[in-house]
Amino acid sequence: MLVPPDSLGTSRFLLHLNKYCHEKVSARRAIIAKTLREVMKIIQDILKEVEVQEPRFQSSLSECNGHFEGLEVISPTEFEVVLFLNQMGVFNFVDDGTLPGCAVLKLSDGRKRSMSLWVEFITASGYLSARKIRSRFQTMVAQACDKSSYRDIVKMVADTSEVKLRIRERITVQITPAFRCPGLWPRSASQWVQPALPACLWPPPDLRETVKRDGFDLLSKECISLQGKQSSMEGDAWVLSFVEAENRLLQGGCRRKTLSILKTLRDRHLVLYAHSNNNPHKEKDEPITSYHLKNLVLYECEKHPRDFDWDETCIGDRITGILLQLISCLQCRRCPHYFLPSLDLFRGRTHNALETAAKLTWRLTRELLTNPRSFDKL
Repeated sequence: MLVPPDSLGTSRFLLHLNKYCHEKVSARRAIIAKTLREVMKIIQDILKEVEVQEPRFQSSLSECNGHFEGLEVISPTEFEVVLFLNQMGVFNFVDDGTLPGCAVLKLSDGRKRSMSLWVEFITASGYLSARKIRSRFQTMVAQACDKSSYRDIVKMVADTSEVKLRIRERITVQITPAFRCPGLWPRSASQWVQPALPACLWPPPDLRETVKRDGFDLLSKECISLQGKQSSMEGDAWVLSFVEAENRLLQGGCRRKTLSILKTLRDRHLVLYAHSNNNPHKEKDEPITSYHLKNLVLYECEKHPRDFDWDETCIGDRITGILLQLISCLQCRRCPHYFLPSLDLFRGRTHNALETAAKLTWRLTRELLTNPRSFDKL
């Protein structure tokens, strides 16, 4: 027997959900926008000074329609700026699966080091070292900070090879050198671009082809998946990034709205170390990040491929489904990357942190499942 939909109950739920979006999600966006207005001018000025010292590190941070190209919001107080470099053409992209989540850039056969703009960062084996470029960039940024009028409020974060700035002791901005790789697709993610199975309706073939043509990025940053592997290539490896592909896939329906709600729930209820100074590596050990949620939303899109599955009336089901999947991942201590399933996004997190996060997530999910007015109190 089919049970007719509870239209009145759905309407009431949507009323509470939209109120939450208006009050909490919008407030989060406003806080982020205010913070960006505060820090982006500082970052742009520092990058301009770096460019004066070293023209190869030309700033690509530009604002377009209120958005900064290459900017990723990690949390309301954490941001990453990707600085896109140029002149990668003399290198071959090598992705043989030996470095999970990473690849290397090697001089093309017959090419001389002198043909590269980055000649002094090429190893004896012909690899363009991500760590060497990052080290030089870190030195340049440190010098720019010392010369800057902001030197009293901007400090370099120590004990890391990455370029991280702490602004006014409360905002962290990571600046990451990177290369764009349009028209390429990594072999380690080849299973994603295979022709979709009959049972797989999402993403549609034309969207898959568009994402594949757009390519991916290579980032010079520490890769947690390589730590402890004693790989001689670790310092030379570049981290694969699919941010543009992920953002394109999340267009349509209420997919992005669902992710925004999840991010807000995460910031308010699923952060372990927000008020703790006992863990100096709390950022890396934080079990649940917005990127974990983004990956789980993409998996949920495959489970529910039709656009009407992402209508406003379905947001509640999508959110609880994603949170239940998150609990499963936390309990199994494994969260597979959407494009690189062999890459575990929980690698490096402690078991205790994952266990605590699972309990917090279950508490939140239980509230959503049992209380129709839950969004009024979350």
